[in-house]
Amino acid sequence: MSNQSPWILPAGIDEVLPAQARRIERVRTRMLETFDRWGYELVVPPMVEFIDTLLVGTGEDLDLETLKVTDGLSGRQLGVRADMTPQVARMDAHSLPSVDERRLCYIGTVIRAKTDGLGGSRAPMQVGAELFGSDGPEADVEVISLMTEALAVGGCRQMTLDLGHVGVFRALVRAAGLDEAREDQLRDALTRKAVPEIRQTLAGWSLEASLVEAIEALCDLHGPWQATLASAGQRLNGLLDAEGRAALDRLATVAEAIDTRVDGEVLVDLSELHGYHYQTGLVYAAYSPRMGREIARGGRYDDIGQVFGRSRPALGFSLDLRDLLGEDDDEAPAGPTVYAPARLNDAALDRAVADLRGKGYRVITTKSIPDGAAQLVAVDDGQTQTWQLTGE
Repeated sequence: MSNQSPWILPAGIDEVLPAQARRIERVRTRMLETFDRWGYELVVPPMVEFIDTLLVGTGEDLDLETLKVTDGLSGRQLGVRADMTPQVARMDAHSLPSVDERRLCYIGTVIRAKTDGLGGSRAPMQVGAELFGSDGPEADVEVISLMTEALAVGGCRQMTLDLGHVGVFRALVRAAGLDEAREDQLRDALTRKAVPEIRQTLAGWSLEASLVEAIEALCDLHGPWQATLASAGQRLNGLLDAEGRAALDRLATVAEAIDTRVDGEVLVDLSELHGYHYQTGLVYAAYSPRMGREIARGGRYDDIGQVFGRSRPALGFSLDLRDLLGEDDDEAPAGPTVYAPARLNDAALDRAVADLRGKGYRVITTKSIPDGAAQLVAVDDGQTQTWQLTGE
């Protein structure tokens, strides 16, 4: 017989208790108000879908993250959403009427099949915004600016932004003539900045020395945006095709615009390739110095709508709202608490309680009123009984 407590929760799943729930709701409200002021409309994707619909157009990483169950009605396999971004893209392409541009936002719990290995939650409260139909740098700047404002209203006012562009790495892959398997192998090593592994791998592929140097250089090309892009222009000179050069130009344009808008350091990292299998251009992430890790990320994924019948530019970001709870020091005080005796058929008491609640008081009706607490007490003038607030 197992001695394990029957009340233990699965790894990565936790409860939200009253004080934390109050903070979550406060931050949630602020963020949704911010999205609305920017013109982003709220949508609520379903928690579960048929697996072949939920994962269409996504990469292997999301498949491994998705918790799968069998539908008791149809017998088909269902997936519990692990990321709402593909669902929102489908809503834009399939469920909503065609418009030139569309701005959508979302908030809700997602479920991951496994932890990140660092004790992270398997049930993050994902918040995000997506902009469809705009392919210019102005859209990149808008979404990154909205991401930083959402973090600020959530309490994270100090952050570092990290920008990258998958187009630079893809240009070097094309120049080297790598097949898909070698591309994935190299991408994985670059993401981990495993320089010895990269050198050993490239040494066995018989590539031109200039290309080897350029690929290895991607690990070094990270830091303040101006110096990093200037160095990239020199070290990658002559090795990038038109698309690769355009990627560097786009990075410079966006970084310069963001640098004037954000109160924080703007960095560039050319080995930043998160979401590589579906990202198509700029990628970005925000880091909190206080937490010492990434707290929001996003990028362009222009091709994701194609599988839903509407291929067009798209970009967005997402974050876990609960990551911000430690950042939010602006604790809004709860309304003053008043106690009232729990009684039946006392219309005067019911009116007094309703009146106080209408004025913003928290009124708790109970038979156990704490000593010294603010409370409603009965006052009898010999003809009528009224209730008055005392001890406030």
